[in-house]
Amino acid sequence: MNLADMLTYADIGQLTAIAGRYQCECKRNSKHDLIQSILITLGSREFMETHIRSSSMEELRLLNSLLFDERSHFSLEDLLAMARQASFDAPPGASGNYRELVSRIKNSGWLFSGTTQQNRYLFQVPLDLKHRFRDRLGEYMKERIEPSPEPAVYRGEGELLAGDLLLFLRYVLENEPELNQEGALYKRNQQGIMNVLQIPEPLLGKGGWRFGYGRACEHYPPRFALLYDYARHRRWISEEGYRLKLTALGSAFLEEGKSEKLMQLFSFWLRLYKGAIPNLPSLVYWISLGADRWVTAASLSEGIGWLIKPFYYDDAGSILEQRILRMMLHLGMVRLGEAAGGTAVMMTPWGCEAAVPKHLFR
Repeated sequence: MNLADMLTYADIGQLTAIAGRYQCECKRNSKHDLIQSILITLGSREFMETHIRSSSMEELRLLNSLLFDERSHFSLEDLLAMARQASFDAPPGASGNYRELVSRIKNSGWLFSGTTQQNRYLFQVPLDLKHRFRDRLGEYMKERIEPSPEPAVYRGEGELLAGDLLLFLRYVLENEPELNQEGALYKRNQQGIMNVLQIPEPLLGKGGWRFGYGRACEHYPPRFALLYDYARHRRWISEEGYRLKLTALGSAFLEEGKSEKLMQLFSFWLRLYKGAIPNLPSLVYWISLGADRWVTAASLSEGIGWLIKPFYYDDAGSILEQRILRMMLHLGMVRLGEAAGGTAVMMTPWGCEAAVPKHLFR
């Protein structure tokens, strides 16, 4: 439902709170006057821009979460969890005000109770406000993103990830490499795999922390870890008896000789990294919007970095550079190069297509 419909069902208490929030001039005891005044205020061209610029980072992050969530209804517990996630940089002593944050969003006209007996304790967001917020927030972010000259040399990996998945499976079939006590491939076998892949990576050194980005990230570099976790997810490989072997499903896939679709690998990557980067789908979308031409990676970080919650020793900058842009390069979604202004990034046509969640334009 759109805002006009939801205002009709709202009780006069919420209408009064919304009208007070925006200092609407109307009769506060007339539901009709309240609705008309709120519609005029929230429907104006200036409203969304003013609202975005006057909102706190926590409010914008919460609205961003609501925008990209596929659910149409939210419980209070859902909203409080989102508010907690949105308040990751709150100053000491300010945490715990998640209920107050949700209340502010509700009194700003973004959340309305359901209209039936089944969903009256659930909340929903007006569709027209969602669409306007999406468009204006995109413009707001792009204001901070600076264009870059096209690099003389840039890197793009196209569909090489899908090709390397086949090469990895073939290596397992032909070698059945040993696994150590931790269930990981020995370094000599890891290097053997890197020698046959089209995009090899340096093996991991000793020390450092490695968790949160899939099970295999503990033992292998990021690109290969994604391939390994994906093959295990599809049950193409087994780790029984301290040997890595191809399963019957893996053999059948290899015999077909068809490359896995990048969309499958992309969807799996979103799920794999969700624990460490909960709002990853929204970040990929905003990157696609901001980097539809060559832009500086530094300004891209300035434009969307405020949405990224640090994860243990990964700060927002390293998450964007190493965990998101680098993996999007491997997935064929972006091209990276060095230009006069430093690292430059641009989406590929396939990347722009894949980055848009289907529900976002309903």
